[in-house]
Amino acid sequence: MESLRTGCMFMKSKREKIDLHTLEGVITFFGSHHAIRAEGVLKKNGFTAVLIPGPREISPNCGVAVRFDFSLEHEVRALLQEHMVHFEDIHHYPER
Repeated sequence: MESLRTGCMFMKSKREKIDLHTLEGVITFFGSHHAIRAEGVLKKNGFTAVLIPGPREISPNCGVAVRFDFSLEHEVRALLQEHMVHFEDIHHYPER
């Protein structure tokens, strides 16, 4: 399923749109393969997750990050740890 970026909206399909303003959490990584794996684990378990360019002001390590609903931070952290997905940190980082 291909995502198309339109302004601050991502279209996962013609029926489902994701407003990035509602996803105030960003997970940073040391490598892009970890970000891709994290996105898959989160989506497979019912979480909304979107790959984004890694914000340089919070992490210079990897060019890819995952945006998610920050209100679910504890559940997301636990799930990634359970699946042994390596991440740098989880940040509250509202869309600008």
